Amino acid sequence: MNVEINDLMDSTEEHMMKAEESMKADFAAIRTGKASPALVENMMVEYYGTPTRLREIAGITTPESRLLVIQPWDPSAISTIEKAILASKLGISPVSDGRVLRLPIPELSEERRASLAKQVKTRAEDAKVAVRNIRRDANEVAKKAQKNSEITEDELKEMLEKIQKLTDDYIKLVEDVQKAKEHELMTL
Repeated sequence: MNVEINDLMDSTEEHMMKAEESMKADFAAIRTGKASPALVENMMVEYYGTPTRLREIAGITTPESRLLVIQPWDPSAISTIEKAILASKLGISPVSDGRVLRLPIPELSEERRASLAKQVKTRAEDAKVAVRNIRRDANEVAKKAQKNSEITEDELKEMLEKIQKLTDDYIKLVEDVQKAKEHELMTL
């Protein structure tokens, strides 16, 4: 039996897991009205001419549920961090005292909540498409292995069933995460 076929299920599950984790990371950056470092930590800031993640040049804390505090390790970076936040789609105006930036997180309007819920739904659909594409690729590898006489027809049938079950499980997981995020958005 081909090594590729032996590792097919593990590889397929690993790829599906990555698709789900990527979606969760994107969801963490969607503002819900609560302060979370995930809102800004991956924001790119021009630091001495190099695009750098904010978390690499500053400490990000949430002293209150509706306040983010960004404290750059190099105080000269304050103005560039402020510009990056203003240029982002966060819709939050930072307050600077020269040493730290404070980001007061405003309440979300009903319209903004609906817009964010739509973004969540779109991103979840993208994740489902990714999972289905991974299933398609795995099915092709399994069928090719059967065609090349590496596995029997019965083994192919069993493998296709396992791939489909894995796909169903990950689609359900994506839907559950999506529903939880939509609920969080609508109940704050």
